[in-house]
Amino acid sequence: MKGSVIILMLLICATYTHAQVDSTLFKRTKPDTSRLNMNLDAVYNRPFLSVGKLPVSLGGYVEANYQHLGTDGVSEGHQFQMRRLTLFVASSIYRRIKFLSEIEFEDGTKEINIEFASVDIEFHPLLNLRGGIVMNPIGAFNQNHDGPKWEFIDRPVSATQLLPAIWSNVGFGLYGKLYKNNWVYAYEAYLTNGFDDQIISNTENKTFLPASKLNADRFEESFNGVPLITTKAAIRHKRIGELGLSYMGGVYNKFQEDGLVLDVKRRVDTWAVDFNTTLPKTNTYLTTEWAYILVDVPETYTQQYGKRQAGGFVDVVQPLIRKPIFGFDRSVINAAFRFEYVDWNLETFNETGNSIGDRFISVVPGISWRPASQTVIRLNYRYNWQTDLFGNPASKTAGFQFGFSSYF
Repeated sequence: MKGSVIILMLLICATYTHAQVDSTLFKRTKPDTSRLNMNLDAVYNRPFLSVGKLPVSLGGYVEANYQHLGTDGVSEGHQFQMRRLTLFVASSIYRRIKFLSEIEFEDGTKEINIEFASVDIEFHPLLNLRGGIVMNPIGAFNQNHDGPKWEFIDRPVSATQLLPAIWSNVGFGLYGKLYKNNWVYAYEAYLTNGFDDQIISNTENKTFLPASKLNADRFEESFNGVPLITTKAAIRHKRIGELGLSYMGGVYNKFQEDGLVLDVKRRVDTWAVDFNTTLPKTNTYLTTEWAYILVDVPETYTQQYGKRQAGGFVDVVQPLIRKPIFGFDRSVINAAFRFEYVDWNLETFNETGNSIGDRFISVVPGISWRPASQTVIRLNYRYNWQTDLFGNPASKTAGFQFGFSSYF
């Protein structure tokens, strides 16, 4: 794996060296802003660098930060983190046939993931075929997750610890869009490999959908032979914003082996709603996403494994200053605020009828500076409350985070 990474980096360096010889070979492809873009378009709505007449374009983004957090007065001190380096490779294979891949290196090279690698074939704007490694469009963040697009250093807890961001699988599906006056309508529908029983058999000791991301075999075979269904419908108006409704569900357990019945089919079903808009007079940007999860947990499991879960986040971003700063002509300084809530167990104790705890609440105020639209420098203050199963006084985590994220 390391050898492959070195070869890839050498190829990229060679490309840049060639460009220094003849800079006219380079052409920066900017995101398409000619029409109303939706979360569906996020995978292609990125800056790419083309070289001459080569059919391949390159791009990516990088994230790094510093943080000092403490929980109930106990801190690990000053921490510097290289969160991720992500590479995009795109190609127009033929007219209306294109390919895009997204490869992410997290925490140095602690994790290397192919998050997206699909071929898209357009038959009609309303009928496009996608196949390969696809991002399941549950909610909005799973598709629109690039660091430079957000004013916050941490990804939403509901998207990483409730829903399994960035959740992708091998499969096929259809998607399409329809423009009509100031409206645009879109849909997506995919059949992919899905979850496994790690969502209830994991080191977290609770129902935890992100645990299935550890199963790298899902890119090779289905855990139980039953496809995971993911569908989404979205609508956007030029002045009102975008509303998306999505569903993801399927069987997660191995219910049979070589024809021998092992268990009943146990399902996981997830619904999500997302909305974003920009208020016209103040240019305040609002985005929110909320999810509800049902899991068929065996009766032999203890009550700490939730059968119902819910959570989400709300972001508010307000531009404060738009003027040249330090020679950057299009600088923008933003104030930002995020509220997060996750409940991993919506049930009650059989013995007492009291609500089971295992909840998380967070507020994150922050300020960011964008010297250019594709680069963000951000300062966040995070304050979390997290309760255990029994509703004991919440543990409190607080501290500062400072870092940057940029496309390249």
